[in-house]
Amino acid sequence: EVQLVESGGGLVQAGGSLRLSCAASGFSFDDYAILWFRQAPGKEREGVSCISTHYGVTYYTDSVKGRFTISSDNAKSTVYLQMNSLKPEDTAVYYCAAAILGYSDYCLGYYDPDYWGKGTLVTVSR
Repeated sequence: EVQLVESGGGLVQAGGSLRLSCAASGFSFDDYAILWFRQAPGKEREGVSCISTHYGVTYYTDSVKGRFTISSDNAKSTVYLQMNSLKPEDTAVYYCAAAILGYSDYCLGYYDPDYWGKGTLVTVSR
C-alpha cells in the first residue's frame, strides 16, 4: 500500500521554526519527486517546495525562498521541510505528495501528483 504520512505540524509564534516530515512507503522513492503543498482557508492550493533525488534538484516558491529548506533521507524514504522565520501567512494545512518523474526536473510543475498524504496543520501566531 502506498502511504505518505506527514508529521511535525503544530502551533508556533511568528519568527519560530518547525520541521515537517513526510515518510513514504509502498513505492520506489527515487522514481518520484516529493512535493510539499499547502492550502490555507479560502485560498488555492500552492506548491511550496519539491525535491528529486534522481535529478538532484530542489525548488521553492518565491515566498519561502531563504526561509524553508527541503531535504531527504533516502535510506529512510523521508523528506523534510525545515521552516524557519515563520510568518502568519504560512499558516495552512501542509501536504506532501509524490509525482512520478517525467523528463523535466522542474518538480514544482508536477501539479497533479500520483499520491497524497493527509496533511498536517501549521499555525503561526502573531
